[in-house]
Amino acid sequence: MHTGTTDIPSTQEIDLSVVAPAHNEEDNVDLLVDQIEAALTPIGIRFEFILVDDGSTDATRDKTIAHQQQRPWVRCIAMTNTPQGKGNGQSAAFHAGFRAANGKLIAVLDADLQNDPADIPAMLELLRSSDADFVQGDRSSVRKQGDSMIRLFGSWVGRSFRRVLLGDTITDTGCSLRVMKREIALQLPLEFRGMHRFIPVTARHLGYSVVEMPVNHRHRHAGKPKYGMGITKRALPGLIDLFAVRYMRNRRRPVSCEEHTST
Repeated sequence: MHTGTTDIPSTQEIDLSVVAPAHNEEDNVDLLVDQIEAALTPIGIRFEFILVDDGSTDATRDKTIAHQQQRPWVRCIAMTNTPQGKGNGQSAAFHAGFRAANGKLIAVLDADLQNDPADIPAMLELLRSSDADFVQGDRSSVRKQGDSMIRLFGSWVGRSFRRVLLGDTITDTGCSLRVMKREIALQLPLEFRGMHRFIPVTARHLGYSVVEMPVNHRHRHAGKPKYGMGITKRALPGLIDLFAVRYMRNRRRPVSCEEHTST
């Protein structure tokens, strides 16, 4: 028996859109939908779940669509113009998902079940109680228990460069689990590859308040990592991206305006 939202509410009625990019995650889709429903139904909000199929070659899309008959709050957005057998990447998938979302707030998580949907209600409460615009998940206390010294050192180096070049003090920028106001999501320049790694600091550069919250981190339920890369493959591109983001930050200008008329 499914106890989530039984009809698709209008844009104004949706409180939260949960967005998850996915590339070949057929073995995780069913459990992900179940866990999102179990986490959000008890708190009485109107929600939708948007899985962004980023060039999957397995049954990810079909399994997602199969849930729609009994769970019409499940949506599937399919990326187009993807390379054969590959996706366009997390940044592009987030860009598409955010623009398809109808919620006043947007929650983001990975489709591999390493992020725990059960953390989302607490993140929503922190967003409200702290009067913040954005809540960023922090897995550092959990991940340190199983991470190698090489990975920990690489993370420390990355954080140090980010702090110096961008003034980024976010503890765990690699955590995809986050909740933000929709207006933030629509301003992020995610059409550029790699920009998903700079979502929290970009929100701060745009003038929004970002707070952090410890969250759970789980082992992958099934399948293999699709978006993650080894430290050696991430280091140089990551450094180049840092300078690119710094350049864009320094070139950004206010675009707010107001209309004045005669009285």
